[in-house]
Amino acid sequence: MSRNIAFNSPFLLGFDHLEQMLDRAAKASNEGYPPYNIEQTGEYKLRISLAVAGFSMDDLSVTVEDTQLVVRGRPSEDDKDRVYLHRGIGKRQFQRTFVLAEGIEILGANLDNGLLHVDLERPVHEPEVRTIKINASANQPGDTAKTINVDSQ
Repeated sequence: MSRNIAFNSPFLLGFDHLEQMLDRAAKASNEGYPPYNIEQTGEYKLRISLAVAGFSMDDLSVTVEDTQLVVRGRPSEDDKDRVYLHRGIGKRQFQRTFVLAEGIEILGANLDNGLLHVDLERPVHEPEVRTIKINASANQPGDTAKTINVDSQ
């Protein structure tokens, strides 16, 4: 994958993790199963809904790993006794990942009519203004340089 030139700017300090997050998001977007929706449910709230027909709550797990929301589905083995003439409902193992912005909180998850809903919230942060104290350098004209004697033993 080609590097984005914008992240090489000397004015963007400490944003290498953002480039890594964009790479992870690009890889995750190639996944096609299960289908999902992302909707805004409030001014600062989001909901991810995944179509997980045929999965029970015991077959699903929702975890937060580092800065990613990971939804996994592993079908139970109780279907082995069934004989299907046609199997059109997809019930295969999956892992769907969503890269989360810093500060996003997971409010909860629930399974309803074949849809797994994961509710998230973006907390609002007030802008912070800090004044940084400027200390005088020890090498200013008129100042004497200070040295520290270290005895080696």
